[in-house]
Amino acid sequence: MPASREQRSLFGEILDWMLAPLLLLWPMSVALTWVVAQGIANRPYDRELADLVRAMSQQMVEASAQAGNSPHEVRNQLRRTATMRLRRDDDDRIFFQVLGTRGEIVAGDAQIPVPPYDGDKDVQLRSEVIRGDPVRVAWMWLPIGPAEAEHRALVQLAETLDKRSQLATEIIKGVILPQFVILPLAVILVWFALSRGIQPLADLQLRIRRRESDDLSPISERDVPEEVAPLVGAINDLLLRLDRSLVSQRHFLADAAHQLKTPLAGLRMQAEVAEREIDSGQSQPEQMKHSLRQIALASQRAAHMVNQLLAMARAEGKGQPLEMLPVDLAAITRDVVQDFVPLALDRRIDLGYEGPDTDQPAWLRGHGVLLRELVRNLVDNALRYTPAGGTVTARVTPDPFGQVLVLQLEDNGPGIPVSERELVLQPFYRALGTDVDGSGLGLAIVLEIAQHHEAELSIDDAYPARGGGAGAGASPGTLFTLRFPLR
Repeated sequence: MPASREQRSLFGEILDWMLAPLLLLWPMSVALTWVVAQGIANRPYDRELADLVRAMSQQMVEASAQAGNSPHEVRNQLRRTATMRLRRDDDDRIFFQVLGTRGEIVAGDAQIPVPPYDGDKDVQLRSEVIRGDPVRVAWMWLPIGPAEAEHRALVQLAETLDKRSQLATEIIKGVILPQFVILPLAVILVWFALSRGIQPLADLQLRIRRRESDDLSPISERDVPEEVAPLVGAINDLLLRLDRSLVSQRHFLADAAHQLKTPLAGLRMQAEVAEREIDSGQSQPEQMKHSLRQIALASQRAAHMVNQLLAMARAEGKGQPLEMLPVDLAAITRDVVQDFVPLALDRRIDLGYEGPDTDQPAWLRGHGVLLRELVRNLVDNALRYTPAGGTVTARVTPDPFGQVLVLQLEDNGPGIPVSERELVLQPFYRALGTDVDGSGLGLAIVLEIAQHHEAELSIDDAYPARGGGAGAGASPGTLFTLRFPLR
């Protein structure tokens, strides 16, 4: 047996979907802020370092242009210039390097790696590690000598990253620290907003719980949020259908109780008559037989009524879907007609069947028991209303195009006026002006079963050209036609 799913909280699920992305994006925001802060912190110090490289390069070019200066004097002058320009920094250490045109070290630190020449004449920047410390290096290649015999000298400045790290840390603190206050506040606000947002659902639940069990009136949508209005509308629609079903059931039970009173009262009356005759000692065999016949007739009517009520309940059972299987409508119709032949002979009615034989089945997808009940009620209704000497014909007509299967029940009885053709399909309704003994449920059962099979039911005159004169020969008769769609 599969385990039932744990009931989920709508509040908790919405809160998870709102806070989970927030908590996931927060560390990503911290990392992105760190990267941006590093770039912001590097920019001013890179600019300052590049300006120093340009100044030292200009000084080297000027010193080299003085032809009288010896290499030793040029080296001393560059050292003095570097000492003046690269003032002591309390936070970072600064290294410099000047290479001559032959790659010799003119001044500075020999541990700064020499970059390859790429033809760029402007200041360039890179990151390196010197003596175990990460540094930022700015370098520039200088043309020395006449254009036709141009040589390249190199000026490099390297600075440790302490000031940059301090500035980046200050930026991070300025951005991240407020988030430690904002994030819990955002969680609290989201919690509060969700609580207020789903409060109408709690109010709606309370309103429904306070209702009486027999109150099926629609729920007011006045104070319901727009998103919940479709749910309330669906509940109201369900309540309306449930109310109609309960009203229909109450009417059905009331009518059934009323209809059962007659045969039960007859049974009681005949039993009391027989009892009084026996007590008085005046009972005669013929009188007792008459009472027993009346009791049997009343019990037969009651049994027929009960069977009709059970069939009606089975036909109206919409709680579970019917199991539709291939059934032979022609075979069902033939069997039902054969079952009613003795009754038809007793009433001197010509009961016949027209349609496919046993070797030509008329298949459709349906419920065999209900279809048999449908045909039985049609035949029974026709036999009840057809006078002696009349004709009743059950007919099955397959569609040559395979779209529908037609079932017809034709009689030459008194017919049904057009004004009553919809009324006779209602439970317990019987045509006016007739004294036929019946329950008034047969055609209602036929309609219910037809609707279950999506069949179209129509009632027409069997002989439209006839008038309403006396005698069975002048009666218009009745023609019931059901068209079953073939899937």
